[in-house]
Amino acid sequence: MGFETDEASSSTHVPGEDVPFLGQNQQLSSPLKTFANIFMSFVGAGVLGLPYTFKRTGWVMGSLLIISIATLSYYCMMLLVYCRRKLESQFEGAKISSFGDLGFAVCGPIGRFVVDVMIVLSQACFSVGYMIFIGNTLVYLFNSSVIETNPRILGFSPKSVYIWSCFPFQLGLNSIPTLTLLAPLSIFAEIVDLGALGVVMVEDVLIYLKNRPSLEMCGGFSVFFYGLGVAVFAFEGMGMVLPLESETRDKNKFGKILGLSVAFVAFLYGAFGALGYFAFGEETKDIITTNFRQGSLSSLVQLGLCINLFLAFPLMMNPVYEVMERRFYEGRYCLWLRWLVVLTVCCVALTVPNFADFMSLVGSSVSVVLGFVLPAFFHLIVFKDELGWYSLALDAAFIFMGTAFAVYGTYSSLAKIFSELA
Repeated sequence: MGFETDEASSSTHVPGEDVPFLGQNQQLSSPLKTFANIFMSFVGAGVLGLPYTFKRTGWVMGSLLIISIATLSYYCMMLLVYCRRKLESQFEGAKISSFGDLGFAVCGPIGRFVVDVMIVLSQACFSVGYMIFIGNTLVYLFNSSVIETNPRILGFSPKSVYIWSCFPFQLGLNSIPTLTLLAPLSIFAEIVDLGALGVVMVEDVLIYLKNRPSLEMCGGFSVFFYGLGVAVFAFEGMGMVLPLESETRDKNKFGKILGLSVAFVAFLYGAFGALGYFAFGEETKDIITTNFRQGSLSSLVQLGLCINLFLAFPLMMNPVYEVMERRFYEGRYCLWLRWLVVLTVCCVALTVPNFADFMSLVGSSVSVVLGFVLPAFFHLIVFKDELGWYSLALDAAFIFMGTAFAVYGTYSSLAKIFSELA
């Protein structure tokens, strides 16, 4: 294990974590703040693509996928927590503040490197998805009625103008150093998000009662992996689990708070995806809010969702900054490095055309490895001398099935994207 190396033996902290990104004397979060940060870690742009996913998979298959992924995600998140607690109890004074720390503790520098790469890719891709949604939604709200085929604003595409308009404000928000300081923004964004999603679901019910479109219960096997990838993407908070527990005041209650959060999010996802599909049937678009006719209420809801994702952006990027600052700035807070990462995310968001296909690709690749393969692998190594045959088989199944799905799901998602571009 990483703590047993000579490099680790000279310090009571994980190498590279002498100045943790959470801060030496950070304020700890109350249960309410912890719940808010967990909720915001999960509920992001992915929820808005769920009705389109239900359209492709059928509402029964889609609902089962959401429930299954929620259950498996919670199980794997708790595996990370158990691994951290065991290692910290074995090595007095050791501090494991992040997923990368755990990777080092279990597998040394290679483990840290693999986790760091997965964290940066997954969290950055989630944030790219946020910017794509914000840009596309604002284009729909303010430019879809323009007669021109390709409307321009000062010579630039509307999407690029809206994304770059967010850029300076994101520089300010992403300068905030800790998750606890971000908690008030999380609570406000959560209120806005729940209100907006609630209005969308009420509107879905009214539209369904009026139109009653034909619905499909289950799609074929060909769309199973697509739906699974989107569901994995939707539960996008794996990289936030250990940092959030580190900032929780009462560690003993973290598992319960996490479980309640996951259950609430799963219910919200299932209801939102099913009702959106019920309302529009085969006409359901990849971002559900673009299905609604333009009007004051619809526009207000879509702006509310944009505000939620706008405020959630720095929360999702926090693990990326932890990795980048540790590797390139000796673990110290670095403002210019954070700004460079925000610039890169905005540039990537400008190049991605289809929101739903992007979700499936990210969920099928890095999210599966980070969410299921690595937690099971670390748990297997840390508890190898204590596990019974059932637990060993379960960890092995997660590793094997997760790897197989990551390979096939990535291939099928890329094939679909390239076929649409051809």
